[in-house]
Amino acid sequence: MKKILALIGLLCTISYAQQTPFKEGDLIFQELKCGPLCDAINEVTYGYEGLNFNHMGMVIEYEGSLQVIEATWPAVCITPLDQFLNKTPEPMYLGRIIKKHEKLIPKAKEFALKQVGVPYDDNYLYANGKYYCSELIYDAFKSANKNKEFFKMYPMTYRSKYTGEFFPVWVQYFEKLDQVIPEGALGCNPAGITWSKNITISGPIVP
Repeated sequence: MKKILALIGLLCTISYAQQTPFKEGDLIFQELKCGPLCDAINEVTYGYEGLNFNHMGMVIEYEGSLQVIEATWPAVCITPLDQFLNKTPEPMYLGRIIKKHEKLIPKAKEFALKQVGVPYDDNYLYANGKYYCSELIYDAFKSANKNKEFFKMYPMTYRSKYTGEFFPVWVQYFEKLDQVIPEGALGCNPAGITWSKNITISGPIVP
């Protein structure tokens, strides 16, 4: 009986491995349909092969299954993988850490887990005690890399990539926060991270 149960367990493991393309440390890039704000993010960022990405999370092994740690409203949280994949009907892409940097994944995961419950960074300002999605991943791998930058930061822009003018939604957004638009402040975004030389991109992936 024990041998039969062990065989069943092995077959289930093999079946699961065949069904999922994911492993711990993978980054999943999404284009969410959340209305004007998501459209505004797409309007001012550039992704891999011209694709739009406005959200991302990192796959981790947690409580016996693959889940996703993400910085989303209202706080950093752990989301079941299938639930994360079902956030959008749009094609998603996978970013896999290249082999020579795989050793950073455990420490990046450890850092990210310590941030669970940290509020979402709706101000989009780096190092303000809150996290937006790509900022969490940036800091996790920076911490794992002995506090040396792993992904790149660039001056952020809130101007349309088509017109060069401030996208109206961003003007309204920051006015509601009573905050000056942080044009030019260093930051990161999911689309920008897809260009990193430290990951390989594949996709589209299907839930």
